[in-house]
Amino acid sequence: MQVPFLSLKEVTELHSKEINEAVGRVVNSGWYLQGAENEKFEADFAKYIGTKYCVGVANGLDALIWILRAYIELGRLHKGDEVLVPANTYIATILAISENGLVPVLVEPKLETLEIDDDLLESKISSKTKAIMIVHLYGRCAYTNKIEEICKKHNLYLFEDNAQAHGCQFNGKRTGSLGNAAAHSFYPGKNLGALGDAGAVTTDDEEVAKCIRALANYGSSKKYVFDYIGRNSRLDEIQAAVLDVKLKYLEQDNDRRKAVAKTYIDGIKNPKIFVPETKDFTANAFHLFPVLCEKRDELQQYLKEKGIGTVIHYPIPPHKQKCYKDWNGMSLPVTEKIAAQELSLPIGPTIADEQVQYVVDCVNEWE
Repeated sequence: MQVPFLSLKEVTELHSKEINEAVGRVVNSGWYLQGAENEKFEADFAKYIGTKYCVGVANGLDALIWILRAYIELGRLHKGDEVLVPANTYIATILAISENGLVPVLVEPKLETLEIDDDLLESKISSKTKAIMIVHLYGRCAYTNKIEEICKKHNLYLFEDNAQAHGCQFNGKRTGSLGNAAAHSFYPGKNLGALGDAGAVTTDDEEVAKCIRALANYGSSKKYVFDYIGRNSRLDEIQAAVLDVKLKYLEQDNDRRKAVAKTYIDGIKNPKIFVPETKDFTANAFHLFPVLCEKRDELQQYLKEKGIGTVIHYPIPPHKQKCYKDWNGMSLPVTEKIAAQELSLPIGPTIADEQVQYVVDCVNEWE
């Protein structure tokens, strides 16, 4: 049996009729940027997330960059300010901090959850610390009551990297609405994925939303009037139309992901495989299904031979990358352990029950 890690072709085919109609509508309209499709998707996504504003941008990295840039332009952050960020995140989160002249302060995750360790946050706070950037990594909610308390106690901004967690919740509120502003990626493989690069920022702050909209449009809020040194980072009409179609089915698609995850959680009994805890299925959008294994590379090769696609997220942590060579000597043992042991099993809205059970059986049979 063949089990691809994720077939984007099959994912698109789930809603292909409506997607094709949406694309055709945009093509025939003759209006391809900053039009009605953007307005509708932004309104629908803001309503879904539970915020007053949504600003579409070119991609998830830009969404992160524009949040921090807006706070600098508005005088709320300043170059050299520190931002606490999980050490095991995908590098985009950290790149956005660096690009804005802010200082990333890496915080280890908890091994049980793979999310930022809120017990370590206060020890990392200095007089220069002005914000925490949490990342809902793998689709798991990183927000905790303790993080909220720390932000209030130390007067810190809270930003969310919600690139992987569309549909995830915390006590009935969706991730993307829990902090001061949130960045979203609609990269094709995401739970809510476009047919190319796309992103958005959600926030309840009108001033921030207006600033980001201008920054992503060359710095212009009015034609030929430039308030900021911005650049072109706009969500195009075709992607907005496609995303608005897929948004209608996001909960349905996520329910399928949760069903797959439950089969894995209940079925994987191999003592050599560590499955991170899941106490609340509403607090996980299951963008990925990560497991840890000391002999990860051997397990991956075995599963490949069985026809099962897997992906490693992420084999080299940010502090070991050449672009952050000044950090290469840092010791972050939990982050390094995850990087050495993490393997993501197939999960998505199109994987069949028999494929999921086959994965479970193969994992359990591995010695």
